[in-house]
Amino acid sequence: VNALPGVAKPDPILLADEVRRNFGGVTAVDVQHLEVQRGSITALIGPNGAGKTTLFNCITGMYRPTSGQVSLRGEDITAAPAHRIARHGIARTFQNLALFGGLSVLDNLMTGAYLQGRSGLLQGAFLTPAARAERRAAEAAARETLAFLGMEELADAAPAELSYGKQKQVEFARALMQNARLVLLDEPMAGMSKTEKAAMSGLIQRVRRERGITFLIVEHDIPVVMDLSDHIVVLDFGRKIADGLPEAVRQDPA
Repeated sequence: VNALPGVAKPDPILLADEVRRNFGGVTAVDVQHLEVQRGSITALIGPNGAGKTTLFNCITGMYRPTSGQVSLRGEDITAAPAHRIARHGIARTFQNLALFGGLSVLDNLMTGAYLQGRSGLLQGAFLTPAARAERRAAEAAARETLAFLGMEELADAAPAELSYGKQKQVEFARALMQNARLVLLDEPMAGMSKTEKAAMSGLIQRVRRERGITFLIVEHDIPVVMDLSDHIVVLDFGRKIADGLPEAVRQDPA
C-alpha cells in the first residue's frame, strides 16, 4: 500500500483482512486486504453491486463477516455489535437520508450525542439533574458543530425545509457529533448539484484538516473522488481489483 504524500510510513487506523460475507450461495464481499491510513480520505469505488455498502456494513457491525478480521487501531472488532463499534470510534452515514422529520436540525444533531451519554431511559424520562446536564452538553456540542461547519443559521429549521444537499450536510454534521476518529460516508454526494458537491467536498477536507478525522467514502462521482481522495480502492464483484493513489488507479487498466 502506498504511503500518503509526506507520510514516512503507513499508519493504518483500519485493517480488513480476508473479509468475506456470504448471503446463501452468493459471495457479496471477498476482500483479501484493505488499509485505511490515519488522517486520510480514502475512497471505495466500483459499479453498483460491487459490494461497497456490504463492506461498510461488515466494518460497522451491521453485518458480521462470514470470515476474516476487521481491526480498528489494532483492536479486533470483527464480532462486536454496531453500538460497541460506534463507541470504539467509527461513525457512518447511509445512502438514503435518515433524518428525523419531526425534529429540528439542532435536535437531529443532538441525537448523535447519545453514545456519550450515561443517563438511562428512566433518568431521561424524569429529567434528573444528570439527564438535564447531559442535554445541555449535547445542545452546546450541536451548536458548536453547526458553527464549525458554517450552518448555525439552520439550527431551528426542519429537515423538510432544506434542500437535499443541505439535508446531506446535516447528516454529515450528526455523524461528527459521535466524536469518532473514523467516519464512513456512503454516497454523501448522491443527488447533489455540482455546487452542493463542491460544498460537501470542502466540508470533508476542512474536518480532516482541522479535526484530524479519517474518512472512508463510497462515491460514484469519479471526478469528485479523484479530486478529494488521497487513496482509492476499487471493488468489482466483491473483490479488490485496484488499490493506490488516484493517478495510479486512473491509469490502471483493470
